[in-house]
Amino acid sequence: MSQQTFTLPYQHPFTADKKLQKSVAYFSMEFAVDQALKIYSGGLGFLAGSHMRSVYALNQNLIGIGMLWKYGYYDQGRKKDGSMQPEFREKMYSFLVDTRIRFQIPMMGKNVWVAAYYLDPETFGSAPMFLLTTDTDGNDESTRAISYSLYDADVKYKVAQCMVLGIGGARLLEALQYEPEVYHLNEAHAVSAVYHLYKKYKSAAEVQKRVVFTTHTPEEAGNEKHDIHFLDKLGFFSGVDLETVRKISGIRDGVFNHSLAALSLSRKANGVSKLHGEVSRKMWKAHPKIAPIGHITNAQNKAYWVDPILEKARIANDVEAIVARKKELKKVLFKTVADQSGKLFDPDVLTIVWARRFAAYKRPDMLVWDVERFKRMMANTDQPVQVIWAGKPYPKDEGAVGTFNHLFYMSHLFPNMAVLTGYELALSKLLKDGADIWLNTPVVTREASGTSGMTAAMNAALNFSTFDGWICEFAKDEHNAFLLPVAKGDDINKQDCDNLMETLERSVIPTYYNAPQKWQQMILNSMNEVSEPFNSDRMAREYYELLYS
Repeated sequence: MSQQTFTLPYQHPFTADKKLQKSVAYFSMEFAVDQALKIYSGGLGFLAGSHMRSVYALNQNLIGIGMLWKYGYYDQGRKKDGSMQPEFREKMYSFLVDTRIRFQIPMMGKNVWVAAYYLDPETFGSAPMFLLTTDTDGNDESTRAISYSLYDADVKYKVAQCMVLGIGGARLLEALQYEPEVYHLNEAHAVSAVYHLYKKYKSAAEVQKRVVFTTHTPEEAGNEKHDIHFLDKLGFFSGVDLETVRKISGIRDGVFNHSLAALSLSRKANGVSKLHGEVSRKMWKAHPKIAPIGHITNAQNKAYWVDPILEKARIANDVEAIVARKKELKKVLFKTVADQSGKLFDPDVLTIVWARRFAAYKRPDMLVWDVERFKRMMANTDQPVQVIWAGKPYPKDEGAVGTFNHLFYMSHLFPNMAVLTGYELALSKLLKDGADIWLNTPVVTREASGTSGMTAAMNAALNFSTFDGWICEFAKDEHNAFLLPVAKGDDINKQDCDNLMETLERSVIPTYYNAPQKWQQMILNSMNEVSEPFNSDRMAREYYELLYS
């Protein structure tokens, strides 16, 4: 790690715009700001990374607080037969500055040392960021391991990670002699911070004055919950007695709901799309004393993601230049396809990509559920298609890893099907540049926002999606995207699969080959209509206007 000097008290390096002067500390378990800094797993990190880039572009008075994961999330390697294998390798970052700040937090029955490193905003064009780690002198192996792997499978370690982010983040700000006006919790991972603040300010109202909360979870069952005594024993509540914890956190029994506590101790909260805001208000309506829940739709940083030649062609309304550039970008992607799979893809062929975190509700393998129909589509030489899958399942999710490997083994049967490993920022960019169709298949209302399709659209790919998340605010069928009708009744999986294949056979594939002018107009519509509304500069401004104000 870099040994540059770091001076206290900390001062924000930007001269903030007058409307953006309120000081904010943004707590997130993961950030994807650059391929070189592997401290993220998926969508939450991509979103936070884009937000930090827009903070930099807009000179906002905000700092990021995250974790320095020794092994990152994991490296997606391959076994001898080519199937997926999680690998955990130590990461070293010479561009991080050691702040020399060290403090102890009581947790797991020990006093655990926490060290803080600084990411200078000029390094990657992001907000200034502080990253916390327990992998430091004074800790034994068991406590060093708290900050080894993002989302540790051991529940005790996962909670300890949340405590380092929350309590550790609040303690870091004190060590920096930097008191923000707003503590922004991006998801409930850092909710332990509110109990540290309660001890400091002696009242729930004083905590609520300072805290805002973004929820990304569209299902009650998806919210993190733990036995309150288990958390208390770990030191989660900073010594606040359990009667008080229950009273101020909206907890009615022995089960501590992290999101409910965050909602109870915030003054404002938001969902991450219009639909998700509605779903969240409905989901939490039994708890009248929580913060009001609005919505700020997620977005991605256009300056980082968009191909400059495509963007120039969009502004000039030059469809021919878009088509020519798209073909070049497909060729670049197909070098990676050939390198990983030994298959040579054709830039003239319609290329469908499904790439994001592998999780059951996202239904990554829907395209192959009707295997006979899939085989017919893949064998069609008159109107051929190429399909690419990529994404990282949670390494302990055997079902999702099994789905990934099933698709990989299946790909041996088709020269026009590839399953890629290493889905991080760099591969994500290549796939979005090279996709003609960006396929998105979540169960409707299960995807809070989903942002990968935004950056695909910025790079002249058309979204083909179920009607969920941000898509509801963007997509118009056969104008700027292809949409599946919302399935209703008992067997939504069968309906969605049938509609997916039907739409591919009757609309998507024929439009690409038989109506190129319509396809090109749809691309232009899509690029124009995603450009500003789903650029994270808009989102970062809205956080100041709607959440921080």
